[in-house]
Amino acid sequence: MEILIITGPPYSGKGTQCDVLKELLNFEHISTGDRCREEKKNKTEIGKIIAEYEEKGDLVPDAIIKNLFDKILEENKTKPGIILDGYPRTKPQVDDLIALVESKNMAIGKVLNIDVPKAELLIRAKKRAETSDRKDDKDPQIHLKRIEIFEASTRPAIEYMKSKMKVLTFDGLGKIDEITERIKASL
Repeated sequence: MEILIITGPPYSGKGTQCDVLKELLNFEHISTGDRCREEKKNKTEIGKIIAEYEEKGDLVPDAIIKNLFDKILEENKTKPGIILDGYPRTKPQVDDLIALVESKNMAIGKVLNIDVPKAELLIRAKKRAETSDRKDDKDPQIHLKRIEIFEASTRPAIEYMKSKMKVLTFDGLGKIDEITERIKASL
Protein backbone atom coordinates (compact mmCIF):
# COMPACT_ATOMS: atom_id res chain seq x y z
CA MET A 1 0.00 0.00 0.00
CA GLU A 2 1.21 3.49 -0.85
CA ILE A 3 0.68 6.45 1.42
CA LEU A 4 0.25 9.97 0.09
CA ILE A 5 0.30 12.81 2.60
CA ILE A 6 -1.46 16.10 1.96
CA THR A 7 -0.60 18.99 4.24
CA GLY A 8 -0.93 22.73 4.54
CA PRO A 9 -2.50 25.27 6.87
CA PRO A 10 -6.12 25.11 7.98
CA TYR A 11 -8.47 26.35 5.23
CA SER A 12 -5.88 25.72 2.48
CA GLY A 13 -8.16 23.35 0.55
CA LYS A 14 -6.65 20.03 1.61
CA GLY A 15 -10.01 18.29 1.90
CA THR A 16 -11.17 19.58 -1.47
CA GLN A 17 -8.01 18.32 -3.17
CA CYS A 18 -8.27 14.99 -1.34
CA ASP A 19 -11.72 14.44 -2.84
CA VAL A 20 -10.25 14.87 -6.34
CA LEU A 21 -7.17 12.72 -5.64
CA LYS A 22 -9.29 9.97 -4.08
CA GLU A 23 -11.15 9.53 -7.36
CA LEU A 24 -8.07 9.97 -9.53
CA LEU A 25 -5.87 7.48 -7.67
CA ASN A 26 -8.54 5.16 -6.22
CA PHE A 27 -6.98 5.72 -2.79
CA GLU A 28 -8.83 5.88 0.50
CA HIS A 29 -9.05 9.43 1.93
CA ILE A 30 -8.24 9.50 5.65
CA SER A 31 -9.13 12.89 7.09
CA THR A 32 -7.70 13.18 10.58
CA GLY A 33 -10.41 15.67 11.50
CA ASP A 34 -13.24 13.49 10.17
CA ARG A 35 -11.86 10.41 11.88
CA CYS A 36 -11.49 12.27 15.17
CA ARG A 37 -15.09 13.53 14.87
CA GLU A 38 -16.23 9.94 14.18
CA GLU A 39 -14.42 8.71 17.29
CA LYS A 40 -16.04 11.52 19.32
CA LYS A 41 -19.50 10.80 17.90
CA ASN A 42 -19.14 7.11 18.75
CA LYS A 43 -17.95 8.10 22.25
CA THR A 44 -14.96 5.79 22.05
CA GLU A 45 -12.28 6.08 24.69
CA ILE A 46 -10.02 7.91 22.28
CA GLY A 47 -12.97 10.03 21.10
CA LYS A 48 -13.59 11.40 24.58
CA ILE A 49 -9.95 12.42 24.94
CA ILE A 50 -9.91 14.00 21.49
CA ALA A 51 -13.04 16.03 22.30
CA GLU A 52 -11.39 17.70 25.27
CA TYR A 53 -8.56 19.05 23.10
CA GLU A 54 -10.40 19.89 19.88
CA GLU A 55 -13.15 21.89 21.56
CA LYS A 56 -10.44 24.29 22.73
CA GLY A 57 -8.82 24.34 19.29
CA ASP A 58 -5.73 22.54 20.64
CA LEU A 59 -3.83 19.72 18.98
CA VAL A 60 -4.46 16.25 20.34
CA PRO A 61 -1.30 14.82 21.98
CA ASP A 62 0.97 12.81 19.69
CA ALA A 63 0.64 9.55 21.65
CA ILE A 64 -3.14 9.56 21.19
CA ILE A 65 -2.90 10.27 17.48
CA LYS A 66 -0.18 7.62 17.03
CA ASN A 67 -2.52 4.99 18.47
CA LEU A 68 -5.32 6.17 16.21
CA PHE A 69 -3.09 6.00 13.13
CA ASP A 70 -1.86 2.54 13.99
CA LYS A 71 -5.52 1.50 13.95
CA ILE A 72 -6.16 3.38 10.67
CA LEU A 73 -3.21 1.75 8.90
CA GLU A 74 -4.37 -1.69 10.02
CA GLU A 75 -7.90 -1.02 8.79
CA ASN A 76 -6.66 0.04 5.35
CA LYS A 77 -3.74 -2.33 4.75
CA THR A 78 -5.48 -4.11 1.86
CA LYS A 79 -6.22 -0.89 -0.05
CA PRO A 80 -4.01 0.19 -2.99
CA GLY A 81 -3.24 3.43 -1.13
CA ILE A 82 -4.41 6.05 1.29
CA ILE A 83 -4.27 9.82 1.39
CA LEU A 84 -3.48 11.15 4.86
CA ASP A 85 -5.09 14.53 5.36
CA GLY A 86 -4.09 16.38 8.51
CA TYR A 87 -1.36 14.04 9.74
CA PRO A 88 1.47 14.32 10.64
CA ARG A 89 1.31 17.78 12.22
CA THR A 90 4.40 17.77 14.45
CA LYS A 91 8.00 16.55 14.19
CA PRO A 92 7.36 13.67 16.64
CA GLN A 93 4.32 12.67 14.57
CA VAL A 94 6.54 12.54 11.46
CA ASP A 95 8.85 10.10 13.24
CA ASP A 96 5.87 8.15 14.63
CA LEU A 97 4.35 7.80 11.16
CA ILE A 98 7.63 6.72 9.56
CA ALA A 99 8.10 4.08 12.27
CA LEU A 100 4.49 2.85 11.93
CA VAL A 101 4.72 2.67 8.14
CA GLU A 102 8.04 0.82 8.21
CA SER A 103 6.77 -1.65 10.84
CA LYS A 104 3.89 -2.55 8.51
CA ASN A 105 6.02 -2.80 5.33
CA MET A 106 4.22 0.14 3.74
CA ALA A 107 5.66 3.13 1.90
CA ILE A 108 5.13 6.89 1.95
CA GLY A 109 5.05 8.07 -1.66
CA LYS A 110 4.96 11.85 -1.61
CA VAL A 111 3.94 14.75 0.57
CA LEU A 112 1.80 17.38 -1.14
CA ASN A 113 2.06 20.71 0.68
CA ILE A 114 -0.52 23.38 -0.22
CA ASP A 115 0.77 26.83 0.71
CA VAL A 116 -1.67 29.73 1.26
CA PRO A 117 -0.96 33.15 2.86
CA LYS A 118 -2.54 33.90 6.25
CA ALA A 119 -4.77 36.72 4.94
CA GLU A 120 -6.38 34.34 2.44
CA LEU A 121 -6.77 31.62 5.08
CA LEU A 122 -8.78 34.02 7.27
CA ILE A 123 -11.06 34.89 4.34
CA ARG A 124 -11.63 31.19 3.65
CA ALA A 125 -12.26 30.47 7.34
CA LYS A 126 -14.95 33.14 7.44
CA LYS A 127 -16.62 31.69 4.33
CA ARG A 128 -16.53 28.19 5.80
CA ALA A 129 -18.09 29.47 9.04
CA GLU A 130 -21.10 30.66 7.04
CA THR A 131 -21.91 27.18 5.74
CA SER A 132 -20.47 24.80 8.34
CA ASP A 133 -22.53 23.11 11.02
CA ARG A 134 -19.42 22.50 13.15
CA LYS A 135 -19.33 24.54 16.36
CA ASP A 136 -15.55 25.01 16.12
CA ASP A 137 -15.88 26.55 12.63
CA LYS A 138 -18.06 29.38 13.94
CA ASP A 139 -15.51 30.92 16.33
CA PRO A 140 -13.06 33.42 14.74
CA GLN A 141 -10.71 33.02 17.72
CA ILE A 142 -10.41 29.30 16.98
CA HIS A 143 -9.64 30.16 13.32
CA LEU A 144 -6.70 32.28 14.48
CA LYS A 145 -5.60 29.69 17.02
CA ARG A 146 -5.59 26.93 14.37
CA ILE A 147 -3.42 29.04 12.09
CA GLU A 148 -1.04 29.92 14.96
CA ILE A 149 -0.71 26.25 15.90
CA PHE A 150 0.02 25.41 12.27
CA GLU A 151 2.79 28.02 12.15
CA ALA A 152 4.29 26.90 15.47
CA SER A 153 4.07 23.11 15.03
CA THR A 154 3.11 21.96 11.56
CA ARG A 155 5.19 24.28 9.37
CA PRO A 156 8.38 23.10 11.17
CA ALA A 157 7.15 19.50 10.75
CA ILE A 158 6.80 20.06 6.99
CA GLU A 159 10.36 21.38 6.87
CA TYR A 160 11.47 18.33 8.84
CA MET A 161 9.64 16.01 6.41
CA LYS A 162 11.74 17.45 3.58
CA SER A 163 14.77 15.72 5.09
CA LYS A 164 12.90 12.39 5.33
CA MET A 165 10.76 12.12 2.18
CA LYS A 166 9.75 13.82 -1.06
CA VAL A 167 7.76 17.00 -0.32
CA LEU A 168 6.19 18.94 -3.18
CA THR A 169 4.89 22.44 -2.40
CA PHE A 170 2.02 23.99 -4.38
CA ASP A 171 0.63 27.51 -4.54
CA GLY A 172 -2.83 27.23 -2.99
CA LEU A 173 -4.11 30.50 -4.45
CA GLY A 174 -6.42 30.53 -7.43
CA LYS A 175 -9.40 28.52 -8.56
CA ILE A 176 -9.83 25.00 -7.25
CA ASP A 177 -9.36 23.40 -10.67
CA GLU A 178 -6.13 25.37 -11.23
CA ILE A 179 -4.70 24.06 -7.96
CA THR A 180 -5.88 20.55 -8.86
CA GLU A 181 -4.07 20.73 -12.20
CA ARG A 182 -0.83 21.80 -10.49
CA ILE A 183 -1.06 18.82 -8.19
CA LYS A 184 -2.08 16.33 -10.90
CA ALA A 185 0.87 17.40 -13.04
CA SER A 186 3.25 16.38 -10.25
CA LEU A 187 1.74 12.90 -9.89
